[in-house]
Amino acid sequence: MRAEARLSAWLSDLVGYLPLAILIGVLAYISLNAPNFLTLRNLELVLMQSLPVVLVCAGLAVVVMAGGDDVVSGGIDLSIPATAVLSAGITAQMLTLGYPLALCAVAALVACLVVGVINAALVSRIGMTPLLTTLAMFVAVVGVNNVVTASRRINVDHPWILALREAEIGGMPLGIVLVVMIVGTLFVAAHQTRWGLNLQAAGGSRDAAEISGINPGRLVGQSFVVAAVTGFVCGFFVLARGSGSSPGVQDNLMLEMVLATFLGAAFSPRRVVTLWGAVLGAVLVAAISIGFKSMGVNVFWTGLIKGSLIVVVVAFSAMAQRGR
Repeated sequence: MRAEARLSAWLSDLVGYLPLAILIGVLAYISLNAPNFLTLRNLELVLMQSLPVVLVCAGLAVVVMAGGDDVVSGGIDLSIPATAVLSAGITAQMLTLGYPLALCAVAALVACLVVGVINAALVSRIGMTPLLTTLAMFVAVVGVNNVVTASRRINVDHPWILALREAEIGGMPLGIVLVVMIVGTLFVAAHQTRWGLNLQAAGGSRDAAEISGINPGRLVGQSFVVAAVTGFVCGFFVLARGSGSSPGVQDNLMLEMVLATFLGAAFSPRRVVTLWGAVLGAVLVAAISIGFKSMGVNVFWTGLIKGSLIVVVVAFSAMAQRGR
C-alpha cells in the first residue's frame, strides 16, 4: 500500500507538471521559428504586453486562494476582465467629454466596486456557485460597457495614461515598475498579514477555518472586492496598451487570465494557484501570443491554441487534485 501511495503521488506530480512542459515546448518551437524572439527588446515587449494580464491574474489568484483551487466548485472570478474593460470604457468616455482624469478614475472605481460587491453578495451571502455567478456577471458587465461606449472604439491620448506605456523610471518602463509594486503589495497582504493567512486557511479547508473561528464567507467576499480593484487598475493599462478602449478586448483577456492563473499552479510545490505563479504564467502566455504573432500565425489559430491549452491545463489540474 505504501508503494502504491508513493506511485500515486509521483503520478500526481507528473500530471501537475505536464501543462508547464507543454507550454515550454511551445515556447521552444516559437524561439526556433520566430526571428529575434529571444532578444532583449522583444523580452521587454513581452513584459509590457503582459501587464494587463498580470493584474487580472493577480486578482483571480486572490479569489482562488480564498475559495480553494478546485476548478469547478472552488474560488474563481471570470468577471475581472469585464470589470477591467468597464473601467477602461468609463474612463475613455468621460475623458472624451472633457472630465478630469481624477474624476474619471473615481467613477470607474465606484463602478468596479459595485461589481465586486455584487459578486461577493451573490457568492458569500446567497450561496451561488462562483463559476456561474461570475460568468453571468461577465456578460452583464460587458453589456453595461457596450451601453457606456456605444460599442465603439474610443481613442485616448491623455499624457498620464500614455505614460504607463512610454515613460521610464531609472531606465525601467513606468508600467512595469507600477505593476511590480502592485503585485508586491498584494503578495505582502496575502502572505505577510493576518488577513492573508486567514484567507489561505479559508481556501485550504473551509471546515477547518470555521472551527478555528475564521469566517470563510467574509474572506471570500473580500477577495471578490480585491479582484474588482485589480480590474479597475487593469483598465488603465488596457487603455495604455491599446491607446484607447476597444470592443471585445475582454474575451482574449479572460482566455489569457484563466490559462495563465491555472498554469501558474505548476510553479507551486503543492500544485496550487499562487500569486507569483499566476504572474509568471501571465508572462509566459504573453510570450506565446507575441511569438505566434511574430511567426505570422493567424489570430484565429492563436485563439484556438489558447483555448486548447486551457482545456489541457484545467483537465490536468483536476487530475492532479484527484491524485492528491
